[in-house]
Amino acid sequence: MSLTASVVDGVLVYDTTETTESGSTVTDSTGSDSTLDKEAFLQLLVTQMQYQDPLEPTSNTEYVSQFATFSELEQMQNLSDSMDMQRAANLVGEYVMINSTSESTGESTTILGKVDYVINDDGEAYLHVNGNDYSIDDLDTIIDYDYYTASLLAADFTTSLGSLPTVGNLTTAYQDVIENLRTVYDDMTTYQQSFISDDQIESLEEYEDRLAELLLVESDDDDDTESTDDTESTDDA
Repeated sequence: MSLTASVVDGVLVYDTTETTESGSTVTDSTGSDSTLDKEAFLQLLVTQMQYQDPLEPTSNTEYVSQFATFSELEQMQNLSDSMDMQRAANLVGEYVMINSTSESTGESTTILGKVDYVINDDGEAYLHVNGNDYSIDDLDTIIDYDYYTASLLAADFTTSLGSLPTVGNLTTAYQDVIENLRTVYDDMTTYQQSFISDDQIESLEEYEDRLAELLLVESDDDDDTESTDDTESTDDA
């Protein structure tokens, strides 16, 4: 790939030309306000020196100034990367909320978990959470352990409650699920219970009432069956 530059209407424009295997070239022309890396900046500076007006050459002072400016920007970038790594290192052992966006689908996902360790990948800091690596740029919130625990309990409670059929279609086969939901809620602290909505509690109570009705009917049916069996036994005697 080659880099050339020219002055168009007083603006420095550089062309990035890439030669393909077939011998054809692909050229990308961009204005001078584009983001450049260190190598591109140096190539542009050399190009500027080569094609400067010999009657009005750029002064050495201006070249030094350009070098100094770029050096300062590079140091600021390095300092920013270093600060990101330090910030990431301080998060080890902390519980965090990550908002990750899929590059393929664009779908955003919220992840709650503990930072096990951090990774420095080419100057960029990554947090290892729940077995996956996430850029520190995806960090949303640093959360308290009690909040983290309460959030997980609330999520599990919601999932279990949502797995039940409608109250009208409830059967005694779901007795264990309903009783377990009640046990889990009663064992929660007041703070953890605050993560469960009033609507969810009302829904649980409706399931409990319906379950009690079903168990009562089932018990009456068993009593009737036993009474019938006893009568038949007496008649046979």
